[in-house]
Order: sequence, then C-alpha cells, then structure tokens
Amino acid sequence: MGNRDDVTGNAETGDVEGVPVDVTVYSREDCHLCDEAIEVIRQVAADVGVIVAIDEIDVDEDEQLKDEYGDRVPYVLVDGDPAYKYRVDSFDLRRRLRDRAQN
Repeated sequence: MGNRDDVTGNAETGDVEGVPVDVTVYSREDCHLCDEAIEVIRQVAADVGVIVAIDEIDVDEDEQLKDEYGDRVPYVLVDGDPAYKYRVDSFDLRRRLRDRAQN
C-alpha cells in the first residue's frame, strides 16, 4: 500500500546523522499539495543532514483511510506523531528533525 522512499541527508557533502526519522505522508494521486509536502520534507532533510524514511500512503487505495482522511491530505506524521495537515511548516520540521537527530 505504501511507497517507501528513503531520503539521505545532505547528498552533496555526505553528511547524515543517526537513525532515519520515519515520516508518513497520507496523500492521493494528482495532489499538488502532497507533492509539495514531500518536496519540503526532502529539502529540509537534506539541509539539516538527517536521514528521513518517507512512507507515502495513497488514502484512495483503502476505503477506511479514504473515509478517515477524506480531502484532508496531505496529512503528515513524524515518527508516528501527527505533525502537519495540508502544508508542511519547514521551520517546524527543521526543529523536529534536529531534535530527533540529537536524541
């Protein structure tokens, strides 16, 4: 059901820190906000130098998820905790990733 996409920290310098941070993105096909959210996650992870494992889940492939999320996508969880709906706050994500990297 999900599409796992491991993103490595700063690809140019090879700087990465620690264990991957799991990020789940509930999305749907042809969702420009979903594409934007994933791009922000990738960019922030690269900037911070943290490995992020993105699991993109299409809510339309599961009736229960479709009922639960409806049009509320993208819905993003960071390490299993609800974090963002519709748009990813890059400043907040940067803080979250740095905090996880330090633990």
